[in-house]
This record gives sequence, C-alpha cells and structure tokens, in this order.
Amino acid sequence: MFEPVIAPSGTLLGLLQRGRGDGTLHALTAPRSEALSALDHCVLHDPRHDWQVENRSLYYARLYLDLNGGLGAIERHLFDPDDMLDPDDSRTGLALSVLGHLASYDRLDALRLLRSYAEHGANWAWALDELALRDDDAGLRALAAPVLARFSADAEGEAALAVAVRDAFEPRPWRLWADDPRPEIGARVRAAAERGSFDRWQRQMEPAGPRPGWSVQAVFDWAQEGLDRGAALHVPAARCLTAVAGPEDRAEIVRAARHGTDGARGTALRYLADVHDPDVLDLLEEAAQSPSRAVVDIAAETFERMRSVAAVDRARQWAGRPDALGAAAGRVLACRGGAQDSQLVLTALREAVRGEGPDAPTLWPLVDGAGRLGIGCAAPVLRHVYRETASSHLRGRAARALAATDPSFAAGFAVECLWDCEESTREVAARHAETGDARVVNRLRRLAADPAEEDDVQSAVRSRIGPDAPAV
Repeated sequence: MFEPVIAPSGTLLGLLQRGRGDGTLHALTAPRSEALSALDHCVLHDPRHDWQVENRSLYYARLYLDLNGGLGAIERHLFDPDDMLDPDDSRTGLALSVLGHLASYDRLDALRLLRSYAEHGANWAWALDELALRDDDAGLRALAAPVLARFSADAEGEAALAVAVRDAFEPRPWRLWADDPRPEIGARVRAAAERGSFDRWQRQMEPAGPRPGWSVQAVFDWAQEGLDRGAALHVPAARCLTAVAGPEDRAEIVRAARHGTDGARGTALRYLADVHDPDVLDLLEEAAQSPSRAVVDIAAETFERMRSVAAVDRARQWAGRPDALGAAAGRVLACRGGAQDSQLVLTALREAVRGEGPDAPTLWPLVDGAGRLGIGCAAPVLRHVYRETASSHLRGRAARALAATDPSFAAGFAVECLWDCEESTREVAARHAETGDARVVNRLRRLAADPAEEDDVQSAVRSRIGPDAPAV
C-alpha cells in the first residue's frame, strides 16, 4: 500500500482526510459539488496510515447522508479493471465499509452495490462480511451459488474454500449456506467447514519453535535465525528462556547481552528485564551504543516497558540524552513519572514535535502523559498536534489531554469533536462540550437517536441530556 498523500489541514480535503469534525462542518457549508468531490476522493483513496486503529467509514457514510450524495464514483472504483489487477484490501476496503454503514441507514443503493460486488468483485470476502451484518437471509442465500462458483471443484479449489470458511470474519452467510438442501451448496460448505476445523486442530498439534528441553544457546540460535529471515523473535525467545534457564545460566545470558549476535543480545536483554536482574539497566545503556540499529531499538523498547522504581529513577537521568534511550526515557516518565517530572515530559514532547513532526509514533505516550500529569504549559503543543496530525487516533489522545490541560477546550475543540471520526473522541466531546452553543445540543440529540452510534458515546450523551442530567 502506498503512503497516503494528506492535504494541508486548513483545506476541506485535508480536514476530511484527517476525519476531523470541522471537516463535516465545513463540507456542509461548502458548495455541494466541491464537498462531494472531496468526500469521494477520501473514500476512494484511503487516507489512513493504519486502518486497524483509525476509523473513517461511519464518518464518511454520515456525510454522504447529510449531502445526499450518490454512489456513482464508488461503483466505478469498485468495478474498475484495476480491481482484478490489484485485489489488496487497501484499495477497496474503506469503500466497502462505507457502503456497509450506508446500508444500515437503509440506503438500498448501497445494499445492491454490496451484493453485486460480492458476486463479481475481487475483495468479495469483505463485501460478504458487510452484508452478513446488514442483509436479510434471503439476500445472503441468493449469493451462495455465485460465491461458491469462485472455487473450482478440484482439490485446490476445495482447499481454498476451506480456508475461506475457516477465516471468515462473519460466519453467518456460511452457516446459512451449510443448511442449504442443494448438495452443491450445503454439502460442499459443510465439508469445507469440517476440513478447516481439522486443519486448525492439526496446526495446534504440531507447534513450531523452541521447547523447554532446549538449551540456552539453542534459544539464542533460534532467535537469530528468525532475525536473519526478517522475523523479530526476541520476545517469544525471552519467554522460552524463562522455562529453559536456571541460576547457573546467568553468566552466559549476561555475556550474550553484551557480546552476542543481534538476536541473542535482544533475547538476553528482554529476559534479564523480565526477571528484574540488577544489572539490566547498565546492560541496556551499553546496548544503546551498539552500531546495530536492531539492538538499539530492542534496548529502548525493553527499557520502556520496565515498571520498577529503579527504571523510573534511571529515566530521570537519561531523559536528556539525544538518542533512542533518551527518547524512551521521556516516554517512561510520561507513563509512570510523577508531578516532579512534568518539565522533562514537556521538553520531550516539544522536542518530538520539533524533530519528528506531528505524526511521530513517540508522541502517543507523551501526549497521554501531558494529560495525565495535567501539564498546562503543554496546551499550545497539544493544540498543534490536534490540528496537524494525520492520525485520528493520535488526535483523539490530544483531545483527551487538552480536556485535562486547556480551559478553552470545552468551548473550542470539544465542539467540533462531536463530529469526529473516532468514537472515543466523540465520547470526550460529549462529556465536555459547552452546551451554550446550539449546535452542541442538536448534535447531542442526534447522536442519542442514531442507532449506529457506539454505546459509550450514547452513555456520555445521556449523562448530559438524560432525565437525571443537568438542564442543557
């Protein structure tokens, strides 16, 4: 998947790509054709850096409803010849999810488009999962024959069908089809389900990797073999060492932590941190000077997950270091430091934004820490992160931190957050947005009545407008 190109935050397209509430508010006041063009662009070119933690589909579906937008652009995208040349989920997944939400709002054109794509499209499994949640039994049963026709009747086709049944995210269609009286439908699906269950059982009976009977060196060798083929195994290898190693092996493990191969060194460092070895902090400091980037990253990662008082004390010493260990120290203090560490956390936050920009992964714990510690001086930096980051998940963290640090949040960003793409951000807004703005009251009532809204958001809304809530 190509890295998405994100427009500036001050443009309509940039706001919509980020999933900001202001994107919806600006789209509703912009010329309709311009708003629909920007909306189509977002849906057809997924702007998310990580679709597993960022939401957009409900946000875009609601805007299609508000703009009464047609689905012609989505249909052309789904059935473009590129669909067969590029079947990757990233090309069509967002569009199919948007159609699923529109179908739940009784948009019959979206339902028909999902059915058609499930019959003919390359990413049919995703469309089928959307239909499993929204279509009726008759509509799903009608798809049985065209979906099963995708799998040839030979051994290879039956194996592929078994995988499809086994890995289906939503099993409802397959269960309906298993009850079909036609042998070419029901019997075939039942046989595929049985084969998938057998394959899963067989994998469980034949585990790969180290066993407790292995030696310490064998575990180190296994970790290095994984690293050589691009798989970082130091975490499971460290867990294996817990079963394999005894007190007499400590000297060997410490040697590996200092001079071993990259895989052995990472495994030893992680193991020594897990067993709270008294020398592990000094070993991590040594590892941070390694010429190997893999070892440096493992050292920082290992230190960051330590929760001891000694680790927090060491973080206070390391927080000013201009290296990976110094950055990790700032994150440790953000997560586990006290009020006395506020200045160090604020400095780390400012340096991360200045040096790596508003999308740096290191910002996630630092933003949380600014809110946890109530660092009022961090509000200007948090507002910058909120406006500029392309990550809706990080923006939500910034919103929660602003709620704890910025007195202007309730009358400012909290209002637009009611339209944000992230449910957790809408929840924060529902709890904090000032109701003196008529838009806030109307939006709270709409969220309360929307069956697609998440339970946590509606609970927050009811706390503001329910029978026991203060008058709004």
